[in-house]
Amino acid sequence: MELLLQFFLLIPFLGYLISLAISSKNEFAISRLAFVTLCLQLAFAIVFTVLWLYSGHHSINLKEFSIYQVDDYDFFIDLYFDRVSAVFLLLGAFLTFLITYYSRFYLHREHGFKRFFNTILLFYLGYNIIILSGNFETLFIGWEFLGISSFLLIAFYRDRYLPVKNAVKIFSLYRIGDIGLILAMWLSHHLFHENVTFGKMHNAELVSHLLQKHSWEGFFISFMILIAALVKSAQLPFSSWLPRAMEGPTPSSAIFYGSLSVHIGAFLLLRTHPFWEHQTAVRVLIGILGVLTCIVASLMARVQTSVKSQIAYSSIAQIGLIFLEIVAGFDDLALFHICGNALLRTYQLLVSPSIASYRIKEQLYHYEPREKTIEDSFPKRLEYSFYILSLKEWNLETLIYQLFLAPLKKVSRKFRFIQVNLGVAFFIAVYVLGLVLLLFKSSIPTFLQNYLPGFYAFVGLLMVIKAFTERRKVVMSWFMVMMNHFWIALAISINVHIHYSTLAMYLVGVVLSALVGYWAIRRLVKKEKRITLARFQGHSFEHPMIAFVFLLACLGMAGFPITPTMIGEDLIFSAVREDQYFLAIFLSISLIVDGLALVRIYARLFLGPHVKTYHAIAHKSS
Repeated sequence: MELLLQFFLLIPFLGYLISLAISSKNEFAISRLAFVTLCLQLAFAIVFTVLWLYSGHHSINLKEFSIYQVDDYDFFIDLYFDRVSAVFLLLGAFLTFLITYYSRFYLHREHGFKRFFNTILLFYLGYNIIILSGNFETLFIGWEFLGISSFLLIAFYRDRYLPVKNAVKIFSLYRIGDIGLILAMWLSHHLFHENVTFGKMHNAELVSHLLQKHSWEGFFISFMILIAALVKSAQLPFSSWLPRAMEGPTPSSAIFYGSLSVHIGAFLLLRTHPFWEHQTAVRVLIGILGVLTCIVASLMARVQTSVKSQIAYSSIAQIGLIFLEIVAGFDDLALFHICGNALLRTYQLLVSPSIASYRIKEQLYHYEPREKTIEDSFPKRLEYSFYILSLKEWNLETLIYQLFLAPLKKVSRKFRFIQVNLGVAFFIAVYVLGLVLLLFKSSIPTFLQNYLPGFYAFVGLLMVIKAFTERRKVVMSWFMVMMNHFWIALAISINVHIHYSTLAMYLVGVVLSALVGYWAIRRLVKKEKRITLARFQGHSFEHPMIAFVFLLACLGMAGFPITPTMIGEDLIFSAVREDQYFLAIFLSISLIVDGLALVRIYARLFLGPHVKTYHAIAHKSS
């Protein structure tokens, strides 16, 4: 049965590849292909699960193949199947099949019909990779698929301002979750001295022995896993992004933010539960956040004027309870709760347009005063305070902005005085100095060797922050993002002896993507004469092929699975020692801002209302 696991990835992957070749005008072929793909997947999932239960329902661990191997490092794809995977597999197959059938009619004659079904198949492939992943590397591949498909579906109505703005904003929060997963991968390599599988992580005796000697490392890994889970499942303090994600079509809202994607955080906690279950501090923290999320999200749901927002916050509150059930050790109850919540929210979102119309008529012609609620028993000042706070969504969006995005902009403003020519000359001079130090590394004092990698990683971080906040020169921003990877490679080369093949694996993907992206920018400049990063310009409307090529270049440079850049990034982190927390944090933040800068460039150039006034422009509020 182990070999059959790979078919759960092969079926949606083949469906996605075939869908790319179908003409966008042939709606019947596009929808029929997606329908048949999901129908096969659902039937295969049911048959496989029945056979697995009949054969004793033991956990299955399958090492597929090694992508890259050097010395004691092995980047390999690993698949794992147990009862948690079985529940999520059946749930995902059924709901995606249902949404695909519904969307055939809902999106009929929509301009982005093919784009929608392509993205749904891409999402479903990433979802299957996550739930069947047997190690962090495989899980991160699916994690990135979910992130980019979520961005594309939120910005589905790409000619409108709000969907594009919210897509960029939500992708920014997703990158915070990526930091948690990257740092958890990094330290788990050093704790287990290998690319650890989830099967080995479930070995209670081994985990207990390691945590007794390395309790701080165990807490750090668990905390980073929690950060990733909180972001993905929209728990406090990251709850404000989920209603903003409802800007996409109703079917994508149902499958992403009502049923499947929003429960991936709970899946991550269930998958790593044997690792953190004996760490009291982590369990208390998850429990407190779950309870607070449940209370706050319930209050916010009660004051929303939009049906989708009400459903979103209600779902967040239920996931808070699911987190509490996982912490309490009720895994089976949590799985049952996940299925119930996913099915209910999918139904509610799919019927929400009809329900909204019905309720409007009901209020107009059959209005009845509301019954007395529990809030009416509170003192009026307290009741009104809760009402105002809930109406303002407890200022969670402002809090996240002040904690994460505002510092980036403040740092960038500090370096605004540096002119382009002066800045380029400075960075080149410092980089050449670093290369000289690398050649004479053996002659450098030990204490200086300990600080140089962090210094060069920090300078690279400053460069990519400057690229992220650049508002005028597109080419300069693009190449500053590329140069950040060279600074990272230099910092790691000074830090430890690293194979040239490893650096080549990392930088080849970066350089190729940078050249392709530069070609796309030059083609756009040739056709449009003047482009800028000061506003959304919507050039994908007139130049869809250039937009597609540039998106591929952005994904390649950002380390999208499975590219040489992504493998190189994992290799780079394996070269950071377990006591170099600041270096690891600098590198991870640098790579996260790198991805944000790339998505921002793509969105500003190709998404949003068209810059030319003779095209129809939607209002910002639409």
